[in-house]
Amino acid sequence: MTEEEKNGQAAEPVEPETAEGAADVDAAPASEQDIEDAIGAEADEAVAGVESESEELAKAKQEVADWQNKYLRLHAEWDTYRRRMNEQREQEKARATEKLVGDLLPVLDDFERTIDYAEKNGTDNLLGGVEAVYAKLVNTLTTDGVEVIDPAGEPFDALQHQAVATVPDTETYDETVAAVYQKGYKMGGKVLRPAMVTVTTGGPKRPAEDEGAEE
Repeated sequence: MTEEEKNGQAAEPVEPETAEGAADVDAAPASEQDIEDAIGAEADEAVAGVESESEELAKAKQEVADWQNKYLRLHAEWDTYRRRMNEQREQEKARATEKLVGDLLPVLDDFERTIDYAEKNGTDNLLGGVEAVYAKLVNTLTTDGVEVIDPAGEPFDALQHQAVATVPDTETYDETVAAVYQKGYKMGGKVLRPAMVTVTTGGPKRPAEDEGAEE
């Protein structure tokens, strides 16, 4: 009789470990340390992402600050340039005025001498003196680039003439300057004062070629 029979029970066979059993062991719940490690890794990754975003934000803020500084610097330079240009224009204007006044002072002297002469010797030669002073004044203005607008007999030009009245005239071309009531002046192509004129009306139309020749 065997030992098993003596003990009154049969020995149970030992089954070998199967693959499913091994899988069950592998699939066992992670340990507390593993969980802490995973959470720590995720936290580190999140912190790294926040730090990266913070660096990008700081860089963007710095770029904005740089552009603001550039704008302020350019704005200051533009203000300085504009102020300098205004000062130069004012200086040039003052110099031009000083030159014109300086050129007119001799004319003023002539007027004073003419008046003094008329007071001492009567007015017989006053006209000749005034005419001489007038000619000198016109010559001074011409030297400074001033041109007289005296358009009697010329086609009316609204850019240089100001019509104060119309004169019926059936024989003269329509819109011709009949008379100059007050001369005009221009300088450097700019009209300082238009000539005040009377203009004909009711006459024949001016030929196109004549208008082109006048232009």
